Amino acid sequence: MLKHIKTLEEFHEEMKASRVLVDFYATWCGPCRMLSPLIEQLAEEYPELTILKIDTDEVPGAAAEYNVYSIPTLVYLENGKKIDQAAGYRPYDSLKHFCHL
Repeated sequence: MLKHIKTLEEFHEEMKASRVLVDFYATWCGPCRMLSPLIEQLAEEYPELTILKIDTDEVPGAAAEYNVYSIPTLVYLENGKKIDQAAGYRPYDSLKHFCHL
């Protein structure tokens, strides 16, 4: 399930899901635009995974909570606990591995 997060409150609510991938991005970011179709494909193939897309320009507080200094940055969580965090573009198979799929 893919959700575009617009507020910090919405972000905190959605983080309660059992398996969450957070995609911190910006509309002006080239690597972010390259990663976006892969994130959408992941959402289609794995509906049990909650995917949150957060524009760091719109919701900077969420990025600050996870010390996001470059984009794209991905954060994978299970039951509210951060499992992994990585910055930069990654191919689809690497993305699946990152999410323990």
